[in-house]
Amino acid sequence: MKKSPLETANNACGRLNISAQTLYAYVSRGLIRTACHPSDSRKRLYSSNDIDQLLHRQKRGRSRQAVAESTIDFGEPVLRSRISSIEYGQFYYRGMDAIELAHTASLEDVFELLCDTSIRSYNSTEKASYISTKPNSLARFVDALANQVTSDKSKGNKKRALQLLKLMADNAAGRHQASPDELIHEQLARAWSNDSRAPNLIRQALVLSADHELNASTFATRIAASAGANLSACLLAGVSTLSGSHHGGLTNLCLAWMRENEKRSVSGLRPLIDGVVPGFGHRLYPNGDPRAVEIIKKCPPSNAWARLARDITKATKCHPTLDFGLATLEHQLKLPKGAGFSIFAVGRTVGWLAHCFEQRKNGELIRPRAK
Repeated sequence: MKKSPLETANNACGRLNISAQTLYAYVSRGLIRTACHPSDSRKRLYSSNDIDQLLHRQKRGRSRQAVAESTIDFGEPVLRSRISSIEYGQFYYRGMDAIELAHTASLEDVFELLCDTSIRSYNSTEKASYISTKPNSLARFVDALANQVTSDKSKGNKKRALQLLKLMADNAAGRHQASPDELIHEQLARAWSNDSRAPNLIRQALVLSADHELNASTFATRIAASAGANLSACLLAGVSTLSGSHHGGLTNLCLAWMRENEKRSVSGLRPLIDGVVPGFGHRLYPNGDPRAVEIIKKCPPSNAWARLARDITKATKCHPTLDFGLATLEHQLKLPKGAGFSIFAVGRTVGWLAHCFEQRKNGELIRPRAK
C-alpha cells in the first residue's frame, strides 16, 4: 500500500504529540506544508514528509551542530532556489509541472525557462569549439569541458551557456554533429537510433533530467560557481559528480544489473547488499519516482524487465527511479552503450547552468564548517 503524501490535522498532531495550536505555528513558520482537503475546502491536509522530517529532528535534538549536520543528508534546505522544487511526490521547474512540460517541451525550451532567457537571438548554427575523440561519452564530456576551462577568458554569459549545452550534446553524439536548426533530441536520435520512437522518447527523457533541486552534482556546480569559477569549470564539477555510483552512475549500474538478472526470480537473484538494487528507491519519492513512471509509460520495459521490477518492488518496497527509466530507454531502443547516462548528463547541463546564474546573483561563497 502506498503511503499518502498528506494527512489530517488529528493524525499530524498525534504523530508529533503536539496541540493544534502548535501545528498551526509549525505551518506559519514554513516547517509543515499544507494543501486543501479534496472534499472539504474548510479543512487542510498536512505534508507527511514534513512531519517525518520533524520527527527525525526531535530524535536527533536541536543543537546547532546537529542541525548543520542534518542539512547535508537530505535534510533541511541549505540554499533557497527558484529553479526547481519537489513537493508531494511531484517536481516543478519554476513552478511549472515538469511532467506536463515533458509531454511537449524540448530541452531548448527548458533551457529558456530555467535560465530565464530567449535563445532566438543567438546563432543557432554556432558549432562547439572542441569535439573530443575519447572512446566513451563520460570521457568526452570531461575532455571537452577541461579543454574549455582554460580557454574561457570570462565567467561566461547565457549565450556562452547555450554554446556549452551544444558542446555537451555534440560530444554525446560523437561524429554526428548537429545540422542547422536541429534540436538536441533530434541530433541524439539521429546519432543513436533508427527507431521511429527515439526522437520523442529522448526529448522527454532530456526534459525530465534537466533539474532536480539540490542534488549532489547541482550542489557541486553551485559551489564552483560561488567560488567564481567559469561556466566550463562549473559544468566539469557537475559532470564529475554525476558520474558517481550514488548519482548518475547508477544508470549504467542498473542497466548491467538488470541484464545480468532479468531471467531470474527474486528468490534466485544474486544476493542483494542491504536489499538495495541499483535503479530502485529514491528517498524523496517513497511512492515512486514520477520521472521513471513517465518514461516507462511511454517506453514500456520488456516482459522480463517488467516482471523483475515488480518483484524487486514487492521484495524491497523500493520503486524504480529515473536511473531505471533511462536504463530501460537505452535497452528498449538499443541505444549505444552509455546513452542513458549521456541523456542524464546533457539534460542536467541545463539545470547546472541555471543554478550557476542563480548562485552568481546570490553572490555568496558556499563555505560550510567542519566538525
